Amino acid sequence: MKVVMWLMGVSMWALRAFGQKGGSVEVARAVESFRNVLITPDKAKLEEVLSEQLSYGHSGGRIENRDQCIENLLNGNSDFVSIDLTDQTIICIRKTAVVRHDLFAKTNDKGVPGQVRLHVMTTWVKEGKQWKLLARQAVKI
Repeated sequence: MKVVMWLMGVSMWALRAFGQKGGSVEVARAVESFRNVLITPDKAKLEEVLSEQLSYGHSGGRIENRDQCIENLLNGNSDFVSIDLTDQTIICIRKTAVVRHDLFAKTNDKGVPGQVRLHVMTTWVKEGKQWKLLARQAVKI
């Protein structure tokens, strides 16, 4: 509990001290880029936005690395038809950002239509000039 409170204090301090509003805008653009590439998967674009050390956690408990995530998006095992994100928050500390949002999506995983409602938390890192997704975890609403 003390660590969480300390981190929250550091986050708020970092936002004020370093003026991370610009960082938040860049991260929001990266999130939107990722949302779009989930709907229309493209290997080069996925490689551009996903960190090589990616840990991608699904709401059902499955965890994928970068290569597995890309493969499942390209082969239709994970097929997003549409995605709406709401209630998004972004906290930036230097070259790291934590993003939370609710995700409502229509899916067609393995050719089977469906819908998902998830709480999602992602961690983004700035590699060079590019924000990349390092970790994602979702839970069902």
